[in-house]
Amino acid sequence: MQSPPVSEIALTEAIKHLARDASIEINVQDTKHLAASAALLAPGKKIYVSHLPKQTWRHTEEACVAVRAAGFDPVPHVPVRLLADELTLERLLSTLVADAKVREVLLIAGDYDMAAGPYGSVADVLRSQVLKNAGLARVSLAGHPEGHPKVGLAEIRRAEREKLHLAARAGLAASLLTQFFFEPRPFLDWLSQLRADGIQVRAVAGLAGPARLATLFKFALRCGAGPSVRALGTRPSSLMKLIGDLGPESLVRSLAQARLSGASDFSRIHLFCFGGYLRTCGWLHGVASGHFRLHENTFLTDAGHQA
Repeated sequence: MQSPPVSEIALTEAIKHLARDASIEINVQDTKHLAASAALLAPGKKIYVSHLPKQTWRHTEEACVAVRAAGFDPVPHVPVRLLADELTLERLLSTLVADAKVREVLLIAGDYDMAAGPYGSVADVLRSQVLKNAGLARVSLAGHPEGHPKVGLAEIRRAEREKLHLAARAGLAASLLTQFFFEPRPFLDWLSQLRADGIQVRAVAGLAGPARLATLFKFALRCGAGPSVRALGTRPSSLMKLIGDLGPESLVRSLAQARLSGASDFSRIHLFCFGGYLRTCGWLHGVASGHFRLHENTFLTDAGHQA
């Protein structure tokens, strides 16, 4: 059933609200830009700290301390297959809570064929009380609306529900943060099915921030983005020659309209900074401040960028 129309004023406000409430990602190499980003992001903004190849746990701890010192709320990625043993996890969480005042972590398995220790899956961590014992009350978990290139869809759906059940049993408030996507329908259908199954988890839509088209294709292939990646190939060549890059404007507009009309109740959006951390912060700041205008099925920022 098609969503009822919404007014342009209401839609503009809904888009601004999504940008103001969005979380964002940073890697340890970009923490040098935190001071500059403080002029673009609201205090207390939730900033996820990614885990790059060859990154150590100490790097994660230092980055989270820097994020907290800049006035933001750090949420570190913890790829559980990299944990050598339970003591490593306990020490990591203890340090993150004590030194960076971390209140939430993103647990992911990590794209590694073999586990370094006892944790082959996120469920293995959630079955213990280690997060609660460290003083954490919240956890972010990965959601895959379009599935996973290496795991069957039925197994993905089973694992999503198992993780939510185990988090609830451990007394943790859970959120599902999705892999990035480029069309709204897979995400909206995925969340609709969760609701139909009686699952009221907070759902966060993972989106790619503004970046060059070639960069988005590279990360989509590397990260196994789903079928919505075809949307990257549908942009008119004349438009791509003009702007040279692609942002999430049309997707944000669609999601804002779905939430505004009552067709979806996702919690917020999250931006992956494939085009650069400061650039993505600037995009969020501009949209949150209303520096855009609606145009057809997307919106234009003051810089003239159109998705």
